[in-house]
Amino acid sequence: MAETRARTQQLEDQQLLPLLDHLARVGRRAAEASMAPGGLRPRHLIALKLLSEHGPAGQQGLAEALSLDPSNVVGLLNELEERGLIVRRRDPADRRRHIVELSATGAGELCLAQARLSRVEDDLLAALSAAERATLYRLLARAVDGVAGGKQAACAGEAAACAGEAAACAGEAEACARTPIQ
Repeated sequence: MAETRARTQQLEDQQLLPLLDHLARVGRRAAEASMAPGGLRPRHLIALKLLSEHGPAGQQGLAEALSLDPSNVVGLLNELEERGLIVRRRDPADRRRHIVELSATGAGELCLAQARLSRVEDDLLAALSAAERATLYRLLARAVDGVAGGKQAACAGEAAACAGEAAACAGEAEACARTPIQ
């Protein structure tokens, strides 16, 4: 009985939310700094990643995938289109619809951003071994899946693939960084 109480007290003393919050804040600041100045914001990255993974999409479908109001998606897409990161065109089957797709410039920017974020993550989690990072990833993915009621299971595999893509892009990103943009 005393052992159970001691174990319960130990678990209560190991509050995770303050640690997760701190890591998230530090990571967010470092990620934003790596994208500055005038870099991509998280919402830009998410939209570009969706287009990269799933190909061209209708504007309304993109709004649903991003869980954003359609009017907010228009603003987001305007920003991305002004920078040449996406291409918007009318759907030939339904002229009222817009089809959105990732441009070659957008794919390059996404690759660079993923490489930068990979370095931020490496710095943030440098104290963990590769095995510990893999365990942390699995545990966090499971927790997210539990909160989302099972809807995030597919995202866990996609996120792992994304991390692998980012690592593959790192060398390409360094070459891109040395090449002047015309």
